[in-house]
Amino acid sequence: MRESTRARRLSIRVHPHGAVEVVVPRRTRPEDVREFVTQNRAWVNRTLTRLGLPDGPQAAVRPLSLELASTNERWHVDYRHGEGTRSRFDVHRTDSSPRLSLTLGTGNDDAWRQLLRRWLVDYAREVFEPRLHSLSEATGLPYSRLQVRRQRTRWGSCSVRGTISINCGLLFLSPALGRYLLVHELCHTRHMNHSPAFWRLVLRHEPDARALDRALTQAWASIPPWVYLDV
Repeated sequence: MRESTRARRLSIRVHPHGAVEVVVPRRTRPEDVREFVTQNRAWVNRTLTRLGLPDGPQAAVRPLSLELASTNERWHVDYRHGEGTRSRFDVHRTDSSPRLSLTLGTGNDDAWRQLLRRWLVDYAREVFEPRLHSLSEATGLPYSRLQVRRQRTRWGSCSVRGTISINCGLLFLSPALGRYLLVHELCHTRHMNHSPAFWRLVLRHEPDARALDRALTQAWASIPPWVYLDV
């Protein structure tokens, strides 16, 4: 549930990765929220089923491997408990396959999820920063800096100052989709809208932009629930 100062009415949304968000205007009575959720429960369940989540998101499952389509890598994940130590992650690269070791501190059952998210953001920057720089030079579309975040509802954005923000979940998508998203945001450095002029610029640098854009809107199902969900 998220309280909003801008909301004028109750609303409910099922995100593609399975999170159910209820937006509540300020000073809404708790009994009104409960009644609203009850009235919409059947719709929420139908939507979760359509997304392939009939039993709700399984965010608590610790992954033993990560399939990163963007880099064509399979990362193995080890979990260790260090008595009295701080939680941390360590990266081990070999000729066969990369491995991620998570050392979990005591007293924090949620540490593994936070560590994986931290590593995912760091690795997404390592992967996509040189790609964005290369595309910027190839297209002649400069930007000021790159941010990597863990957005729940968008793959990327571009600010009026030229800061491009991308979703760390892009690591789970194909190189073609990742490249398209970077091109899309670079074009926003020239057009801060989705006008015909913007799309002409996008199509100049990515002829398959329309098909890739449709595929990107459906790609949330490729992201493991633990990336976004805490339940």
